[in-house]
Amino acid sequence: MDRQADITAMRRAVELAARGLGATSPNPVVGCVVTDASGHVVGEGWHQRAGGPHAEVHALRAAGVLARGGTAFVTLEPCNHTGRTGPCAQALIEAGISRVVYAVADPNPQATGGADTLRAAGIEVGQGLLEDEAEAGNLAWLTSVRTGRPFVRWKYAATLDGRIAAADGTSRWISSADSRADVHRLRAEADAVVVGSGTARADDPHLAVRGVEGAVQPLRVVVDTEASAVKPGARVLDDAAPTLIAVAEDADTALPDVVRLPRAAAGGLSVPALLDALHARGVRSVLLEGGPTLAAAFLAAGAVDQVVGYLAPVLLGAGPNALADAGITTLTDALRLHVTDTARVGTDLRITATIQGA
Repeated sequence: MDRQADITAMRRAVELAARGLGATSPNPVVGCVVTDASGHVVGEGWHQRAGGPHAEVHALRAAGVLARGGTAFVTLEPCNHTGRTGPCAQALIEAGISRVVYAVADPNPQATGGADTLRAAGIEVGQGLLEDEAEAGNLAWLTSVRTGRPFVRWKYAATLDGRIAAADGTSRWISSADSRADVHRLRAEADAVVVGSGTARADDPHLAVRGVEGAVQPLRVVVDTEASAVKPGARVLDDAAPTLIAVAEDADTALPDVVRLPRAAAGGLSVPALLDALHARGVRSVLLEGGPTLAAAFLAAGAVDQVVGYLAPVLLGAGPNALADAGITTLTDALRLHVTDTARVGTDLRITATIQGA
């Protein structure tokens, strides 16, 4: 076996998987490359939408009879159950594949076991090739399966000295047009976009995806504890995307599409209850765009998995910070981040990081 050729094929499978971001929930994103017996690529595929054929099926269809005796490179362990589609492990067996290499084991107890089924059928199986790359590409779904709640990505834009607005409240625009366009990409990858009452009052945000071709609109969620921030006629209530208003159990409101949740001891709504309610609605990934108070509540609840900060080359010296009090009183309790990516976006610097130990 040519290890470099295997790496090249799996890296291509990871690239293919990314094409499904934002369109496959509550299923994972998966990519597959099929090579023939001599190692030539004869089929490619990715999971394109929930309920549709899985990546392996697309790749096998493209390969046809050339798949017999070949190898399938898959970013996630082939599934072993029948849902809206049949088990991919069985499809690989029937296609005559002789070797399967997958990157990440499937943590879903309903779907795992594909590798054992393949081995029982006499197929050579390898695991772990480019596991970190495939894991990063499927981070949202894997997190949701492992934790039983949606993956949460907190996004914010700030000046280089950490301000999200000037002292007079003006904030448009701190970040560049390129950064704002990049945020729409993040929205398109998410199942839900969440803001708080402060953002709703200050900005009357729309929260729908713009400028991303073929995007599936995420659920727009406003955390409005007292049911006082979202008024009839608010932009978030239009028909561009579905909307959910989260209010306290005792709040008085006549708005449609409301979910009532318990209050948190420290004020506001219970973050775990909110995430449970969203998970029950099929939400597996959340883009948290709320202001400093809501971000602090999520962080204090241990419910932030990834941070994406857009830092603009601007200094203000005064104004609200990106993060409010999250209950951290000493440096030893600080949440340390592991930076996974840095990039120039327009005139800004985008930093992507995960919380160490999360």
